[in-house]
Amino acid sequence: MNLSKRAAIAVVALGAASSGAAQEGTWSRKIITTETALKAAQAALAECRRNGWQVAVTVGDPAGLPLVTLRDRYAGWHTLDASAGKARTAASWRDSTSSVLTRVLRPDAPERSIANLPGVVMVGGGLVMESGGSIVGVIGVSGAPGGEADDVCGKAGIDAIRSDLEF
Repeated sequence: MNLSKRAAIAVVALGAASSGAAQEGTWSRKIITTETALKAAQAALAECRRNGWQVAVTVGDPAGLPLVTLRDRYAGWHTLDASAGKARTAASWRDSTSSVLTRVLRPDAPERSIANLPGVVMVGGGLVMESGGSIVGVIGVSGAPGGEADDVCGKAGIDAIRSDLEF
């Protein structure tokens, strides 16, 4: 085999190898759009209003970074930070804050001290949004009377966009 053929084969082999390495060095994921986040937040807010609860709702990406935040007129100032914290906490644990609360606050839980980190909100009302086996967003609701009530509103927000998330 002559030198130019060997060089051509080496270039092709190198290109194939680097293509595989590039794929292993990156990843992609589905994330809800801002429009979908707004739809979920509006549905959660509407559900709380139907029950007479003034709340704040934050919908975020899978990392817990806010995409949309809505606050009802008479929701307390603290509900803004709490709804964002609940969304962020659900994202961090990749589970609802109600489920995490049950596990983390056990006296023997090794991650118990994490509950005291700034920004972690260990109260019901933080939920993950899943599609195709992946978390595509999170929602946090604060201001209803108790975490279970916040969960009701968050679930209404997720239900409102469920068909938008199916892929």
